[in-house]
Amino acid sequence: MAEITAALVKDLRDTTGAGMMDCKRALQENGGDMEASIDWLRTKGLSKAAKKADRVAAEGLVAVASRDDGKGATAAAVEVNAETDFVSRNELFQNAARAIAAVGLESDDIAAISAGKTAGGEVVSDLLTNLIATIGENMMVRRAKRFSVSEGVVANYVHNATAPGLGRIGVLVAVESAGDKVALNELGRKIAMHVAATNPLSLSVDDLDPAAVEKEKTILTEQALESGKPAGVVEKMVEGRIRKFYEEVVLLKQAFVMNPDQTVEALVADTAKQLGSPIKVTGFVRLALGEGVEKAEAPDFAAEVASMTGG
Repeated sequence: MAEITAALVKDLRDTTGAGMMDCKRALQENGGDMEASIDWLRTKGLSKAAKKADRVAAEGLVAVASRDDGKGATAAAVEVNAETDFVSRNELFQNAARAIAAVGLESDDIAAISAGKTAGGEVVSDLLTNLIATIGENMMVRRAKRFSVSEGVVANYVHNATAPGLGRIGVLVAVESAGDKVALNELGRKIAMHVAATNPLSLSVDDLDPAAVEKEKTILTEQALESGKPAGVVEKMVEGRIRKFYEEVVLLKQAFVMNPDQTVEALVADTAKQLGSPIKVTGFVRLALGEGVEKAEAPDFAAEVASMTGG
């Protein structure tokens, strides 16, 4: 069995929002296994989060770029990391992030972006190397995503913008339609703002990871069985809760944040009716700065947990 350390208890608490003693017990019950402990807490109704919370340590910027050359629309979102928030306000770094996002219009493969050339003719990897030498902080292109449509728009939205096209959260939404592009872009931007706020897991039910759905069903079934209800009732309870799960995590099934009485799917259908042309949302991405990167531990909190775990 893995040692139940202060750091392990802290990680589980940060991930689930559950109390420290509950996290300690969950780890003890599950041999120190983090994923099993998360599921245990959720089954017991002790977890305050349906999924892992983002643990942000990296700084920098998410940059977006777009183009419409008459042959189709393309947009890219690129996360460029640095060590401190101060760098995100540096004009040299901002210009570099914009230039790198433009390179991302050709490919969202990180190796290809690093080897690509900016509009000024500089190789991206060399650009970053020079910036590191100038500013004195480590930097990297961490993630990128690109969408293209032959007919329609790829709308974008930047949340917490520090400058045009630059911020802490960048969202792209690909919309295919022969309808008016101004109206399509307005629709796409509204959906992008919604995505920034709700962080859905998938575009449609079919896009959800089957393993994630089965895992959710298992947890919901265990929760329902603890109520002591008959098997037939439990099955219906789980079906209802899975529908609710879809409404929470699937973009098209979510209640639209600007009008909760309407789903995103209904918003798209209504707009298609107004424009007299079918509309299909074909993809989206939400890049949040530093998402998934570990924070440094706070010594005072670690000491507090250590005293409770005997570490």
